[in-house]
Amino acid sequence: MTARIIDGKAVAAALRAKLARQVATLPFRPGLAVVLVGDDPASAIYVRAKDRAANAVGIAARTVRLPADTSEEALITHIARLNADPSMDGILVQLPLPPQIASQAVVEAVDPDKDVDGFHPLNIGRLASGYPCLVPCTPTGVMKLLAEAGVALEGAHALVIGRSTIVGRPMGMLLLAGHATVTVVHTRTRDLAAECRRADIIVAAAGRPQLVRGDWIAPGATVIDVGVNRLPDGRLVGDVAFAEAVEIAGAITPVPGGAGPMTIACLLENTVTAALRRRSSG
Repeated sequence: MTARIIDGKAVAAALRAKLARQVATLPFRPGLAVVLVGDDPASAIYVRAKDRAANAVGIAARTVRLPADTSEEALITHIARLNADPSMDGILVQLPLPPQIASQAVVEAVDPDKDVDGFHPLNIGRLASGYPCLVPCTPTGVMKLLAEAGVALEGAHALVIGRSTIVGRPMGMLLLAGHATVTVVHTRTRDLAAECRRADIIVAAAGRPQLVRGDWIAPGATVIDVGVNRLPDGRLVGDVAFAEAVEIAGAITPVPGGAGPMTIACLLENTVTAALRRRSSG
């Protein structure tokens, strides 16, 4: 059996097109501010991609570039200005930050109603409680891929590999809200392979190249690979050994072209959602 490929590029393109149509009907232009501290090449590339994607759907994107030696206090001052700026509906601080800046303090400085990354503790708490909130973009994208693939969550055994606050933990909450039976595994899990073999759905977000082998996967399971890892030979691979897994799984995302494109598309969706909520409450 060869798995059906879940095309994240196509799903993301459809979402962006939908957002562009929605924004075109609005009497205002949603605004997104992206804050970049320092000159990390990977971060700079990602920020440019966000800027292009935002402008393409009609969102007014603004990139705030700060030098690498910016202090935590100075960065939080910049964020406070953006919090107070009525033209900015979404604020995103690109991670990682330089070592002199505490990331958690910066995350908490962003207005929760403009926190389009969904990282603020208030948004995470709302998510855990089942209240409306801005949800982290990658887990949101995974849920959309599962829906697009027609995967039934209710009663399914879903396994999340990784417990980060950015992907793993909110991913587990979203799957639980979809009535799946959820297991979250991590570096202290005793038998990762056995846990994988029990799963109907695997979301791999461990950050370890090709960790999940083909013989770990139950025949017909759905595999969503969130990992993005560059090998010494320059190849980009996920957390799943794709060539092995594609012969066993029922449906699978590739890397690249799977979960990755959904992250930016869901960021744009969060920005539009934040804009509509802020104006309806104001």
